[in-house]
Amino acid sequence: MIPFNNIYYLGDEDMLNFVLCDDNQNILDRLSQMLENIFVRYDYNAKISYKCSNADDLLDYLSKNNIDVLFLDINLKNKLTGLDIAEQIRKRNKKIYIIFTTGHLEYALVAYKYKTFDYIPKPFVSERLELTISRLFEDIRSSVSNFIKVGNSQMLIKENDILYIKKENMKLIYHTLFQDYSSYIAFNKIENTLPTNFVRCHKSYIINLNSISHIDTLKNCIYLYNNDICPIGPKYKNNLLEVLKNYESTTKDNIYFNESKCRAN
Repeated sequence: MIPFNNIYYLGDEDMLNFVLCDDNQNILDRLSQMLENIFVRYDYNAKISYKCSNADDLLDYLSKNNIDVLFLDINLKNKLTGLDIAEQIRKRNKKIYIIFTTGHLEYALVAYKYKTFDYIPKPFVSERLELTISRLFEDIRSSVSNFIKVGNSQMLIKENDILYIKKENMKLIYHTLFQDYSSYIAFNKIENTLPTNFVRCHKSYIINLNSISHIDTLKNCIYLYNNDICPIGPKYKNNLLEVLKNYESTTKDNIYFNESKCRAN
């Protein structure tokens, strides 16, 4: 199944997709009802796309669907804790808003290791939940760039969904986790319009820095979280490494370097 909720057209409104995971069904239902009441009361363009009570169902859903916000119980009665799940998510997606929920306050400091947006103690209090959702929407609205236009078309794709852009003859291919989109337009027409986390790494590739798992500077390869591999061209190598150095110091994201076999996709 290919999810199409990462595709937008000019003029369409963007609805945030919330996912909830808690091993207590009563708590899960209460949280869902409280959030839906907040969405209606403050006219937030959001919906609860999925609810589950175990790690396997959650990870399966995340592998097939794009989501924006995850409410995650730390103390899941499962082989994986909420912290384990967050660690897996961050290896593939750095932009999902993760909000931890638990009755154990001692986990609060550990939770923020995974770029947590907030930490809400149980039992839930409406005022506390409203404050978190308000901050969440303020943060999203203040985001500098959310969408990228596909060439000259009216199609928009969420910026964070694009892994890299590749030139194939006269076409540009926008590669995302779930499917690809093409447009007949030249690299030099789009390069300067892209957000700063999109960097030219090869004559035929522009990479989204947020999609990088690690880099092999000896083999000149960029390894992505979805296991795709992009080459590094000699002409672009020094600039790429300099941009990565500045990017890491600004975002505190850790992109590591090693040696392994390279294969360009």
